[in-house]
Amino acid sequence: MVQFEVPAVIPADPEANVSDLLAQRVKATPDRPLFSVPDGEGWRDITAADFETAVIALAKGFVAAGIQPGEKVGFLARTTYDWTLVDFALFYAGAVMVPIYETSSPSQIQWILEDSGAIALVVESPEHFARLDEVRGDLPLLREVWQLHLGAIDSLTAQGASVPDAEIERLRSIAVGSDIATLIYTSGSTGRPKGCVLTHSNFVELCRNSAKALDAVVQTPGASTLLFITTAHVFARFISILNIHAGVRTGHQPDTRQLLPALGSFKPTFLLAVPRVFEKVYNSAEQKAEAGGKGKIFRAAADVAIQHSKLLEEGKSIPFGTKLKFALFNKLVYSKLREAMGGNVVYAVSGSAPLGARLGHFFHSLGVVILEGYGLTETTAPATVNLADKSKIGTVGPALPGVGVRLADDGEIEVRGINVFKEYWNNPEATADAFSDGGWFRTGDIGSFDSEGFLTITGRKKEIIVTAGGKNVAPAALEDPIRANPIIGQVVVVGDQRPFISALITLDPEMLPTWLANAGLPKEMSLAEASKNDAVRAEIQKAVDAANARVSRAESIRKFTVLDSEWTEASGHLTPKMSIKRNVIMSDFADEIAAIYDEPVTTTNVALGG
Repeated sequence: MVQFEVPAVIPADPEANVSDLLAQRVKATPDRPLFSVPDGEGWRDITAADFETAVIALAKGFVAAGIQPGEKVGFLARTTYDWTLVDFALFYAGAVMVPIYETSSPSQIQWILEDSGAIALVVESPEHFARLDEVRGDLPLLREVWQLHLGAIDSLTAQGASVPDAEIERLRSIAVGSDIATLIYTSGSTGRPKGCVLTHSNFVELCRNSAKALDAVVQTPGASTLLFITTAHVFARFISILNIHAGVRTGHQPDTRQLLPALGSFKPTFLLAVPRVFEKVYNSAEQKAEAGGKGKIFRAAADVAIQHSKLLEEGKSIPFGTKLKFALFNKLVYSKLREAMGGNVVYAVSGSAPLGARLGHFFHSLGVVILEGYGLTETTAPATVNLADKSKIGTVGPALPGVGVRLADDGEIEVRGINVFKEYWNNPEATADAFSDGGWFRTGDIGSFDSEGFLTITGRKKEIIVTAGGKNVAPAALEDPIRANPIIGQVVVVGDQRPFISALITLDPEMLPTWLANAGLPKEMSLAEASKNDAVRAEIQKAVDAANARVSRAESIRKFTVLDSEWTEASGHLTPKMSIKRNVIMSDFADEIAAIYDEPVTTTNVALGG
C-alpha cells in the first residue's frame, strides 16, 4: 500500500473555532482591506475591523430573533459579500449554517432543511423565497425566513441593537474544535445528498496549515482574489475562510457573464476556478482569433506556449528559435489574455475535475501558474494541492500539511488528517461505510502516486466500465480531453458489459454560434440541427480521435451519439458544481444508448487510437 503523510506545520489548538480566525485577523491588521464591494465603476474596500463590526451587529440580530447556540440556519444565496457576512455572523452567534445551492429545486431545499433540522432560513431573492414557499408547509420546524433583498440585514441589525457586545463574545466562544461548524450537503451526483458534518477544527487547522503551504499565493503583500464560483460549495467556502485568516482582499461576482469586466477592474492576484472556466477562456480566445482571421496565429502561439512550458518544467534550456517565437507571441497573444484576466493574476487554484496538461502548460506560459488540487466535501475541500515551489502539471499535487493520503490495494484514494469530516448527519450506516481501519476516509476515486508523492486522479471507482471483453476503462480519461473541444458541452462514456466503448455527447450552446460562424455556417442553427450537421460531427470526430489516440483500441470510443439537447442542473443531469449525474443520464438516455449497440459498427466514428 502506497502512503504519504505530511505532518502539520502549525500546532493544533483544540479550543479554537472559526470565529477566532476573524478575531485574530482584526487584532493583527484591523485596517487591512479584507473585502471590496462593487461601487459604481470601481470597488470600495471594507477593512477587517469594519467587517467584524458588521458581523457582530448582524450576530446580535440573530440572537435577538431567538437563534440559540448550535441551532441550524439554512442559507440560500448567490456568491456575494453578504454571503460571508451572514456566514461569520452565524459563527459569532454560535449557530450552525446549512448552505443550500442557489439553483436548488424546491424538493432539494425541502430535503436539506428537513434532514438538517434547520429552524430558520436566509434567502437572497423573491425567486429563492418562491421556491421555499412551495414546500414551506412541509417544514414544521422552520420558524423564521429572512430575505436579503427585503433588507433583512438592516432589519436584523436594528433588532439586535440592545444585545451587549459581551453576549456575542460569550456565544462565539462556546464552540470548541470538535464541535460542528457547518453542515454541507453533497451535490448528489450518485443519489440523495448526504449532510457532511465539518467541525471547527477541520476549518481552523486546515486554514492555518494551508496558509503556510500556499504562502506565495495568499500571504504575499496585496494578495487578492475575485470569487465567482458558488460559496455554498465547500471549495469556495474554504477559500473565503482561508482569505480571512491570511488577510487576502476578496471580491465577488455572482454573474459569470460579467466576469471579464469584473476581473479587469478588480485585478486579482490569484483566481479560484474549475477546469471548465479555463477551457472557456482558451476556447473563447481561439474562436475570437478565428473570427478575426488570426486563428492560425493563435494556435501557433498556443503550441509555442506549451512547448516552452514543458521545457521549463523539464529543466531544459530553451532553443533560441523558441525564445524568439515566445517573445513575439507574448506581445501578440499572451499579454492580451493576461490583461483580460486583470493583468495581475499569478496563480490560479483549480479543483473539481482534471484540468489537463495542455491547458496547464498553456496558462503557465502566460505567467499564470495553475495549482491543481484534489478534495471532496468530506475533506473540507483540499487534501492535496500543487504548491508554488513544488508543482507538477497534470497532477493534483502532494498532500497538504496535516493530511495523509494512501492508495488501497484496488487503487482507491483514502484520506485522513485534520481536514476529514466527522460523520454524515443522521446516517451512521453511510458513515461506517465511508471509513476503513485507522480512520481513513474512502474517497471513491482512483489514483496513482509518483515517487515524490504527487497524486494523479485516474477515475471514479464506481464509474469504471468493464466491457464484455473484460477490459477496464476509466471514463474520465476519454471524457476530459473530448470536453475540452469548444463546441462540446458534456460527454458520458458508456460500454459496461457491452462489446465496445461508445459515448453520448452534448453541444455547448454558448460556444457553438461562434464556431458555426467561423466555419461559414449559419450561427442561428439550433442544437437539433447542429447535432446532425456533417461539419459539426466532423469536428466532434476530431476530438474523439484525439482522445482515442491516448488509449488502446479496446478502450477507444467506437461510436458516438450527438444529442439534440443540453445537460444542465435544471434538467437534472448536472450537479450544482457542474459534475455529471451519470446514473441519471444512463437512465434518461437508455434508449439512445441501446440504439448505439443495436446498429452495426461501420467505418464511421471508428477509433484511430490503437
